[in-house]
Amino acid sequence: MERPAPTEYIPYYEHYVSLVPQEDILKVFADQLAEVRAFVESVPEEKELYRYAPGKWSLRQVLSHVVDTERIFAYRACCIARGETQALTGYDQDLFEENSEADRRTLRDLLEELEHQRRGNVILLRALSEEASKRMGLASGDPVSVRALAYMMAGHVIHHLQGIREHYGVRVGGGA
Repeated sequence: MERPAPTEYIPYYEHYVSLVPQEDILKVFADQLAEVRAFVESVPEEKELYRYAPGKWSLRQVLSHVVDTERIFAYRACCIARGETQALTGYDQDLFEENSEADRRTLRDLLEELEHQRRGNVILLRALSEEASKRMGLASGDPVSVRALAYMMAGHVIHHLQGIREHYGVRVGGGA
């Protein structure tokens, strides 16, 4: 699956797409799981609820948000790849996180959910033809291609791993 052209997503998502370091998105997906696993294994349980400032998400909430966003981007990719022409709705990340009950779960449990979601996404994306990966649809009122959604999924994880390193003091690996 080739890197999407800038015309396949709105400028807001350029940050995520540009963070993806290579063309082989399926390899990026596999490498990310290993990095997220290393992150989870490095965090002592007592730090899982840490917030670096009032009103900010805990580490558990950040990982829950990553899982939710992965699931939503994958749903959009599946719908568009299958030819859906109806506009797909957006989602309120703060409302989702408020109702996720993430702080009742462990990072390991959230990792397991991400791993299952990601494996399914890899199977979905691997099975797509190049034509299907280039299909365009509407999500949150904006045009987006299937392959742009794949790169946005990967870039979203990179973005949050960088934020965890910067704000939560958790150091895992050299890159994202």
